[in-house]
Amino acid sequence: MTTISTEDYIKSIYKLEVREEKATTSALAAQLDVADASITGMIKKLSDKGLLHYERYQGVELTAKGRKMALNILRRHRLWEMFLVEFLNYTWDEVHNEAERLEHVTSDDLEHRLDKVLGYPTVDPHGDPIPAEDGKFVGTEHTALAG
Repeated sequence: MTTISTEDYIKSIYKLEVREEKATTSALAAQLDVADASITGMIKKLSDKGLLHYERYQGVELTAKGRKMALNILRRHRLWEMFLVEFLNYTWDEVHNEAERLEHVTSDDLEHRLDKVLGYPTVDPHGDPIPAEDGKFVGTEHTALAG
């Protein structure tokens, strides 16, 4: 069982990695809006759980297990964003905070039902790709607007 805090850290590390930024304690502290000192203890716990590799002064990197968890959290978040827009008439700029709360309490069964009722979407209301159940992104090839 994971905590909300664990999930937030894993998702934040993933987002930094996707942006090709080093997931340092300072970068994580800024993204999570917590003190640098608070980061170190959690990094140790996540490393002990096999979710990330930590090298002092070098930042952290998700393991395959950590990346799988991050993609699952991201998937749930983006499915909730779609549901809120499609069925509850939220606007795309209102959905993030609600989805942030809901992603942490979503069971596997509820996730599957959300995906099905939404027609298995591949992007969220912001145009961000929704990972498939296997963690892969489907249909996210884009053409550059500038050459």
